[in-house]
Amino acid sequence: MHTDADTAGRLGHDHSFGHQHRRAGERRTLAALVLTGAFMVVEIAAGLAYGSMALLADGLHMASHTSALGIAVVAYVYARRLAFDRRFSFGTGKFGSLAGFASAILLVLIGAAMLGESIHRLFVPVRIVFDQAIVVAVIGLAVNGASVVILGPPRAANGHEHGHEHDGNRHDHHHDHNLRAAYLHVLADALTSVLAIVALLAGKFYGLAWMDPLMGVIGAGLVGRWSWILLGQTSRVLTDHAAPEAVRGAVQAAIEAGDDNRVTDLHVWLIGPNMYCAIIAVMTHAPKPPEHYRALVPAGLGLVHVTVEVHRCPDAA
Repeated sequence: MHTDADTAGRLGHDHSFGHQHRRAGERRTLAALVLTGAFMVVEIAAGLAYGSMALLADGLHMASHTSALGIAVVAYVYARRLAFDRRFSFGTGKFGSLAGFASAILLVLIGAAMLGESIHRLFVPVRIVFDQAIVVAVIGLAVNGASVVILGPPRAANGHEHGHEHDGNRHDHHHDHNLRAAYLHVLADALTSVLAIVALLAGKFYGLAWMDPLMGVIGAGLVGRWSWILLGQTSRVLTDHAAPEAVRGAVQAAIEAGDDNRVTDLHVWLIGPNMYCAIIAVMTHAPKPPEHYRALVPAGLGLVHVTVEVHRCPDAA
């Protein structure tokens, strides 16, 4: 029995665009999921037991982020397994952006819940058991910090050769919306852990108990900002947003540089993070095969699927 991959190989063309391969962020996201999920239960229980809104908010963040990390892992797995599925015309590149969009929505919802509860506790304070809450918050910060390191972009290493080794990983982190969403979730957790510790210390040593819910309000605002940015990045992929002007301009300039070619219609749009499809209509006096014009398109623009229509000039001899 032949698979879709076998058929694509025989025809010399497929629409998987490399999505069948395991992405660099998949294992890292799974590790962060296990680490975050394990401590989530501890922090929520401690926040409820010790009366700390900042600590409870941090735990609730972990709950939402654990769900988001789970969504990210599922998206990675399905993108690989369905890479050759013919139901997806241009591969499964949007799976990661869809997961990132869902994660951003989760960030918005948990931020709104955090804001509402924090404002409520500003007017109706509860008793906080500071010593135990501070210990749990510090441990939570350590767990979140470890997840940030796991999911963050690789650091520039010492030595020219070793630095080049990580260039691909940095590029992957920047354009992988799934990994980017997971990173923002654990970064938000780390932030709320820091705010919780500051609030609890201020309450314990200076009697500023109102700092605890106030930090919840600040944390909710920052999370809302991050989620808005992520929603913008992922929605551009999901809505087939046009490629940047620089990409479209480079394609048109390359086609029109030779002979008497003129680009009469050009569509370049996102089908995944930094991956584009293009439809190019060329008018010329001396038409050549479409392969000729495809070969003129510069490499490195992220175009993974190019369709060329060639038309002879009406006034050609």
